[in-house]
Amino acid sequence: MIDVALLGTGGMIPLPNRFLTSLYCRINGRYIMIDCGEGTQISLKILGWGFKNIDVICLTHFHADHISGLPGILLTIGNSGRTEPVYIIGPSGTETIVKNLCVIASELPFELKIIEQNLLKGNVFHLDNYFINVLPVDHSINCVAYNICVPRKGKFNLSKALKLDLPHRFWSILQKGNTVEYKNKIYTPQMVLESDRKGIKISYCTDSRPVDELINFVHASDLFICEGIYGEEEKLSKAMANKHMIFSEAAKIASKAQVKELWLTHFSPSMPNPQLFLDSAKNIFENTVIATDRMHKTINFDS
Repeated sequence: MIDVALLGTGGMIPLPNRFLTSLYCRINGRYIMIDCGEGTQISLKILGWGFKNIDVICLTHFHADHISGLPGILLTIGNSGRTEPVYIIGPSGTETIVKNLCVIASELPFELKIIEQNLLKGNVFHLDNYFINVLPVDHSINCVAYNICVPRKGKFNLSKALKLDLPHRFWSILQKGNTVEYKNKIYTPQMVLESDRKGIKISYCTDSRPVDELINFVHASDLFICEGIYGEEEKLSKAMANKHMIFSEAAKIASKAQVKELWLTHFSPSMPNPQLFLDSAKNIFENTVIATDRMHKTINFDS
């Protein structure tokens, strides 16, 4: 399962009742953060999910409302007692940006491992039992969308295991995904497992115009979190000029991609009540939600 929380839902500047957009995911007690603008750690403190186990911080792009909170987050992680490395993933230029931001956070008790994505193609990052995938999107500067995928192995098949003539003590090793060598023969997990079952997929895109590749990238997501800088159709030309999406455009992607649920986020400060424009998205994709700060849910594997 994955626990998902939006630490903030604002774009451009934080407001008294709306922090800047940031996603926080918990998988088996470990954490992934996507974007961390000014004030993100305050919202995370209110949420109460902790800092020490943040393994990965993903950056969509380098506008201040998505990265200016990074030094503070890193210092707070360090003050929590963490000594394990922290991965920072982002588009080309991430290493330089992080180095400059960390001038004011230079004595961290853990290593920063920077992974820059090649914007010519998608890429995959694997840690423990989940994958992070990246897709270049269309903003005014280099920008990427992410999805987080938790695969699920097939069920243990007793009849397959019995046919192997392998001692029972090795079954659990194979079931956990490890290979076994016994009597000079190699046994693989596929020999005792059925086909892989459906996993969990969370997709996140903010600060982009709609691009065709997004439909395949977010296809069949259990949750698609997407920007909706404006709700009014009349603001489309302004969104296009600044390389953003409005509600109806995000809803069209969700519909075509056959996702289960859409959360709209990254609202303009000029839109204090985005709920007023919800119908412009729901008329296209019914299961659309206007996200609010620290809104969270648990997504379980399908039974």
